[in-house]
Amino acid sequence: MRLIGLLLPLVLLAAWLFIAARLRRTTVLEYERGLLYDAGRFHSELAPGQYWIWTPTRSVTKVDVRQRISTVAGQEVLTADGIAVKLSLVAQYRIADPALAINAQTSYESALHTELQLAIRRLVSAEPIEALLEKRPQLGALLTAQVREPATLLGLELVQADVRDLTLPGELKKLFAQVTKARQEGLAALERARGETAALRNLANAARLVHDNPALMQLRMLQVVGEQSGNTVVLGMPAGAMPLPIASSGRDRLEPPPAPPPDE
Repeated sequence: MRLIGLLLPLVLLAAWLFIAARLRRTTVLEYERGLLYDAGRFHSELAPGQYWIWTPTRSVTKVDVRQRISTVAGQEVLTADGIAVKLSLVAQYRIADPALAINAQTSYESALHTELQLAIRRLVSAEPIEALLEKRPQLGALLTAQVREPATLLGLELVQADVRDLTLPGELKKLFAQVTKARQEGLAALERARGETAALRNLANAARLVHDNPALMQLRMLQVVGEQSGNTVVLGMPAGAMPLPIASSGRDRLEPPPAPPPDE
């Protein structure tokens, strides 16, 4: 009996050491979710916190649920009229359902890349090159709308997808540059013609005013003369006009002209 009392603490200590050796403390951070597997089967999802895991049969896989950025580069696609364009894509997403994203496919990133590639090919191949360039600002919204539902089936939340670069063939670039240059030159010529027309209209209105009011020309001349300095300007005397007498004092005073002699 005394021997049993001595062995019991040793047995309890050995049992505690055995259990402690097989327990592991796992910490799930705020931006993570834990996937608990029991005997290889998915058991439950662990929220942020600390857990003691019985390692002989259970394991925890941590999944980062923060927002991520994925790029898809070098996609060469034919438009509806047979023009090869090269595109690169960028997508922002996060893991919304960790169990589905990890357990449903081998790589959710590769699956998302494939969905983005297929969606941009459908969008580009349905439009001719001119319509595609006109829709360039809306491609991101169209791409996001097409990929959002397939991404949800992968356990992902697609925040936004957009076309980062759209490259045209070299010869087509030159043609579009020539078209743009010709369009700008036409606009410049149109503006010049409008300016010349406005100037001619103003001249015609001025000529009509001078014709109807001849005194306006003299007033305009006096205005121009008044704005100038250091110049001598001689104005002509209208025909039939008598010069005004100049008043003076003393000997320089003007006297009336002598009367004509009487007729004989």
